[in-house]
Amino acid sequence: MKPFCCCLLLVTCSLGAAAQDINKLIDERADSVLAQVIEWRRALHQHPELSDQEIHTAEFVVQQLQELGMEIHTNVGGHGVVAILRGKKPGPVVAIRTDMDALPVTERGNLPFASHDTAELEGLTVGVMHACGHDAHMAMLLGTAKVLAQLRDRLPGTVVFLFQPDEEGTNADEPGGARRLIADGALDSPRVEAVFGLHIFSNIPVGDILYKSGPMMASSDLVSIHVKGKSSHGSQPWFSIDPIVVSAQIIMGLQTIVSRQENIFKAPVVVTIGSVHSGNRFNIIPESTDLIGTVRTLDSGMRVDVLQRIQRTATDIAAASGATADVAFQSKTLVTYNDSALTAEMLPALRRAAGAEHVHPTTGMMVSEDFSYYGLKAPTLFVFLGGMPAGADPAKVAFNHSPDFYIDDSRLDVGVKAFCHMVFDYAKLHPVR
Repeated sequence: MKPFCCCLLLVTCSLGAAAQDINKLIDERADSVLAQVIEWRRALHQHPELSDQEIHTAEFVVQQLQELGMEIHTNVGGHGVVAILRGKKPGPVVAIRTDMDALPVTERGNLPFASHDTAELEGLTVGVMHACGHDAHMAMLLGTAKVLAQLRDRLPGTVVFLFQPDEEGTNADEPGGARRLIADGALDSPRVEAVFGLHIFSNIPVGDILYKSGPMMASSDLVSIHVKGKSSHGSQPWFSIDPIVVSAQIIMGLQTIVSRQENIFKAPVVVTIGSVHSGNRFNIIPESTDLIGTVRTLDSGMRVDVLQRIQRTATDIAAASGATADVAFQSKTLVTYNDSALTAEMLPALRRAAGAEHVHPTTGMMVSEDFSYYGLKAPTLFVFLGGMPAGADPAKVAFNHSPDFYIDDSRLDVGVKAFCHMVFDYAKLHPVR
C-alpha cells in the first residue's frame, strides 16, 4: 500500500502546486494590466453615452477586444457586445457581465478626465456622466478579457463577456438591456452555466469586496397613478372633486403599507412617489393628477402583496372622495438573488483577489439591477467593490448617481483578479463530465 499512498500524495501535491501556480499567474497578469485598465476607465469616463446611445462606447470596446483574438458579436440587444473566449482545455461555460451606459448628469468635479459631453434626451440637451461607475466596470472586464486571453492555453472551458447596454433603463416603455441581451441569445450559444457581475460603490473602502448569499438587491417596479376628479374655480372647491387633495391622501396612505401593513422584519420595503403633476394655474382646481413612483422589495412574495395593496389603497381612497384612480405597474427589475451554493464556492476566489481581511458579508440594498434577469437563465453571483479613497468618511462622500460622484480607480485590479479567480475556481469545481 505504501507505493500507492506515495503516488496519491504526489498527485495531490502536484494539483495543489498547479493551483498555486495559476493563482500566482493571475495576480501577476492582473497587476501588469492595471495601468491600462485605469487608462481605459478614464477614456470611457471622458466620453460617456446615455442608455441606448452607446455607439462609440461599443466601438471602443470592440477595438480593445479585437486585439485578443476572440469571437465578437456586435449590436446584441441594441448596442451590446458579446465576446467569446474558448480555452484550450475542456471545461464549463461561464459569463461575466458589465454595463455600458451613462446617466443624464452634469459632472461637477474638476478631474482632468471629466466629462464635458452632452446629449439629447426627451427634447432637452443634458450633461452626460458616468455617475454610476459603469466606466470602471467596462475597464475591469476588458482587463479580465486580456488576462484570460493571455492564459488561454491553461483556461478550462469558455468565457462569455457580456458588455450590456441600457442598464439604467431610461425608456419606460421598453425592456432594459439585460432582457434584450437574453432575448438575442447571448446566454444560449454556448449555453452559459453561471453568470458573474459586480458594481463599484463610492462609499465602500477602495479595494474591499462585499457579498451576500440570497437577495442582494431589490426588485424595482414603476408605479403610475392617474387620479381623475372634477375641475372647478379655485374659490369654489365644493363644486370640485379636487384630485390634488385626493392625491395627497393617496401618497400618505401608501406610506402606511410600509409602516403598518408589511412585516419589514422579514424584508425591507420602499414605496416612493417621485413625481406629481397637476394643474397649470393658481386659481383653477384641475381635473386630474398624475403620480409616478418606485416600489422596491427584497422578497418576491412581498412584492406581489405590496403591489396589490397599492392598487387597493389608491382606488379606495379616490372612491371615498368621488374620484377615480387608475393604477399601472411596470416591472423594471426582479430581486437580484445570489445563488447560495455558487456564493459559497466563489468566496475563496474573492478572498484571494482582495485579501481575506477585505472581503465582508453585507446586507441587501434597496438599489436595483437588471442583472437580476440573468438569474432566470443560470445561477448568478453579484458583488460590490469599493472605490472610496482611504481615509474618506462614507457618510460624506457623494453616492452613485450624484454629479459629485468620485471613485478611486487605483484598485481596479481587485475586480480583474476576482473575475479571473472565479473563472478558474468554477472550472475546477464544475469539470466537464
